[in-house]
Amino acid sequence: LQLDCVLFSPSDFCQLTIDTNTVNKNLRLSDNNKKVILVKEGQLYPDHPDRFDHSHYLLCSNVLTGRSYWEVEWNIAVDIAVCYRRINRKAGKWDKDCWFGGNDHSWGLICESNKGYSVRHKDRQILICPVSYSAHSHRAAVFVDYPAGTLSFYKVSSDKLIHLHTFRTTFTESLYAGFSVWSNRTGGFVSLCSL
Repeated sequence: LQLDCVLFSPSDFCQLTIDTNTVNKNLRLSDNNKKVILVKEGQLYPDHPDRFDHSHYLLCSNVLTGRSYWEVEWNIAVDIAVCYRRINRKAGKWDKDCWFGGNDHSWGLICESNKGYSVRHKDRQILICPVSYSAHSHRAAVFVDYPAGTLSFYKVSSDKLIHLHTFRTTFTESLYAGFSVWSNRTGGFVSLCSL
């Protein structure tokens, strides 16, 4: 059993900013661009080389090269990810090169209301917290320590952090936060939290 104890300082908190040029057209921005909602009708975003064309993805504009902590609220089914900027935005929906965690340049936490939590990297997915074993929370936290090469995911429950998983690696490029909202029904969302 390995316990991860991480101490955060207020300076670690990162107020993420959604890069509107990356947002897929089936994601609607709301709440001053702090929330994205999955919708059927395509939004009238201009074409852009950075936009995800086929997958319901987006990136944030913040460059993560130090220690960074953030929280999000979510529902139905989302990916909470960290990736290198070069992740493919134009590949087909089923091309793993554009999936968060489907390749060697992204790491993802998969959150599903009816299944629980999984992590994915290099297309290897591991169920880490089945819904039956958790008092289900729809708030998650991420902590990146770039110099130390760690990326940790947490469930936030009653203002407590419950560690889900830590990836350990050597990061070789600048990192960016990313999100995907996916489901067989619309209305799923992810929302950036203020602390």
